[in-house]
Amino acid sequence: MSFSRIAFIAAESAPARKALGALTRKYGQTKPAKADVIVALGGDGFMLEALHAHMNSGRPIFGMHRGTVGFLMNPYNDMKLPQRLAAAQEVVVHPLRMDTLGHDGRKHTALAINEVSMLRQTRQAAKIRISIDGRVRMKELICDGALICTPAGSTAYNLSVHGPVLPLDSNILALTPIAPFRPRRWRGAILPHTAVVKFQILERGKRPVSAVADRDEVRDVAQVTVSEDRAVKIRMLFDPEMNLGERILTEQFSSENA
Repeated sequence: MSFSRIAFIAAESAPARKALGALTRKYGQTKPAKADVIVALGGDGFMLEALHAHMNSGRPIFGMHRGTVGFLMNPYNDMKLPQRLAAAQEVVVHPLRMDTLGHDGRKHTALAINEVSMLRQTRQAAKIRISIDGRVRMKELICDGALICTPAGSTAYNLSVHGPVLPLDSNILALTPIAPFRPRRWRGAILPHTAVVKFQILERGKRPVSAVADRDEVRDVAQVTVSEDRAVKIRMLFDPEMNLGERILTEQFSSENA
């Protein structure tokens, strides 16, 4: 791949803004709408924002770590950037589509690159019924919440609530409970990426639940349907030694910060 027109975007942090200045002076600046590639400077949070903002542009995004958490980022280096971009490996991911029906009858749709999560809104535990492809699989889950994640998002919130890390090319999704009370020993399920998952909120007047697709939150939901949106293709670029699939595999054997 050859990328002669580069758009640099950066988070508001001082390291990211400093890197933005250095890179634009060295390589110039192109508007994202006219660029061959977008280089995002920041941490994973900013990278997620960039992927959402440009997911329909068709342009690949190369992240460089100038933030706090950098799992989705390549190391920062202002030298030989065109050569790095030309040698980079492309990873294509598909987001999850969240369709919600509110307590008031309103509908809402959002896309999630990492996960869709249901979270209790009050001190009362949530009660959720879970159906997979039209068949009820869990009549009543009493919990703080539940989430369904993509392989790319399996090392984020999913991992922090003890969900499985998924290989990037596995074509599976993880369904993970958040602090389950009943059934106490249920640890979730591995689903094919074609699964359509429906969450029905029980006793929603007494036990309200919000639904969150990455950064998009809908409160007081009655029903949430989640499926993979194969029509949307998100392109990410990684240095060959920073291959995301390899990093996800490595994460499963890492004891750092355990």
